Amino acid sequence: MAETEYVYGLHAVEGLLANIPARVALLTVTTGREDRRIAQLVQQAAAAGVPVQRVPRRELDALLPDARHQGVVASLRDTTPEPREPELPAFLEALPGPAFLLVLDGVQDPHNLGACLRTADAAGVHAVIVPRDRAARISPVVRKVACGAAESVPVFSVTNLARTLRLLKQAGIWLYGASDDADSGLYGADLSGPLALVLGAEGKGLRRLTREHCDYLVAIPMAGLVASLNVSVAAGVLLFEARRQRSTKS
Repeated sequence: MAETEYVYGLHAVEGLLANIPARVALLTVTTGREDRRIAQLVQQAAAAGVPVQRVPRRELDALLPDARHQGVVASLRDTTPEPREPELPAFLEALPGPAFLLVLDGVQDPHNLGACLRTADAAGVHAVIVPRDRAARISPVVRKVACGAAESVPVFSVTNLARTLRLLKQAGIWLYGASDDADSGLYGADLSGPLALVLGAEGKGLRRLTREHCDYLVAIPMAGLVASLNVSVAAGVLLFEARRQRSTKS
């Protein structure tokens, strides 16, 4: 029997109930908390036909001992499984416009992955691609940080990232890798066409083979003493520059 998945925290559960209420099997709220935010969540759940139970806080603490659940936990039903790697070609072919993808080459911190997913959703990214091994997976922590984006943005977990990058290129998608030592700056790049932005892992950046598969390498101009940005911050800069260019051309 599959282990129950949970989404916890006010923002994450709000996003889940607003966007994909069918995934919520049960909303659990601590007794004694009757503020406006909780009342709105209970109303959302009731409107979507999601049952609500109230339990003492110690029960939620025991269920998720290391989580800052803020007194609210959603139990998920497995009605929308993660997209499978073999489905990627058909997914790309069915996109209504030029592809806009984010590729994360081995991001291992679940907080960074969650933040990248949240930013990807806000920027209008069609899908995120991650390697299956040596990388963070979708987890309750990722779901909480993503604030609903883990449910709204398709995440393809692939066994061989280099092979997937070749597939993207064959589909006519340009690969732009982010690298601190790139000769070209971000703001001189044309990010308006079929595009996959490729970012590396925390501290290490892009792996050699991943760099070699990129069509272009671009750097974010840095004006201060800091040499690099956190991967989720860098993703935000890159994605919204692409969003700006694509909005201008549309």
